[in-house]
Amino acid sequence: MDRAEEARMTRPAIEPVTYGIHAVRVLLIRSPRRLQRLLLLGRRDDRRLGELRALAEAAGVPVATVEEAELAVLADGGRHQGAVAVLMPDGSRRASDPETRLEEAIAAASGSPLLLVLDGVQDPHNLGACLRSADAAGVCAVIAPRDRAAGLTPVVRKVAAGAAETVPFIAVINLARTLRALKELGIWVIGTDDQAPVSLYEADLAGPTALVLGSEGEGLRRLTRECCDRLVAIPMAGAVESLNVSVAAGVLLYEAVRQRSSARSERTSA
Repeated sequence: MDRAEEARMTRPAIEPVTYGIHAVRVLLIRSPRRLQRLLLLGRRDDRRLGELRALAEAAGVPVATVEEAELAVLADGGRHQGAVAVLMPDGSRRASDPETRLEEAIAAASGSPLLLVLDGVQDPHNLGACLRSADAAGVCAVIAPRDRAAGLTPVVRKVAAGAAETVPFIAVINLARTLRALKELGIWVIGTDDQAPVSLYEADLAGPTALVLGSEGEGLRRLTRECCDRLVAIPMAGAVESLNVSVAAGVLLYEAVRQRSSARSERTSA
């Protein structure tokens, strides 16, 4: 039995982790209290790992030097680059129901709430990229169904580059019911459909908005579609019929950001 296999056999209960130099660095800078400990690859003279150690020590995060086998197990074979952050058990999030967390996230939003809803995105790389765009665009929460969809795996956290720890990710049991609840809170629910007669650029995204994207290849489910106030399409000028869901999320979110910035400028100059 080699060391990696031995580590897998003796590994305790699975702990939430973030791995990769950039993702761990962002977490140490923005949310160091989320870290239980930092594990770094031993016998490696690397300036970037040294920076992570210094950031962790300054924030009071325990640092341990470990071997490759232990990091490989924690990262589940992912490209950890010599750094794995073990996160604190998030008991407070588990204790509160998704509806309460969602209402709290909306209440904490600065300005008109902007939410991203992913109807069954299953590729962890797509989910991680969507979270990263959501963080950059100031989204107050990302919502997804609990079943038949990607969750916050180590791969998602790695791709999200720290955004999985800064943007509330809310997995709900019944997405259609959640969308109806958003509408009751005054949120305008905008779904995306390649065949929609209305362009994204014709929709008003400056107010409280939830942007809804479907899964890879399947699009929006029927019940989800029926819960939308309006369907819009991203104009496509070439031969490709549709965009990757994470790319589409970026396009939608930044159109909302553009409209909100324009609306603020108009109010300021009035």
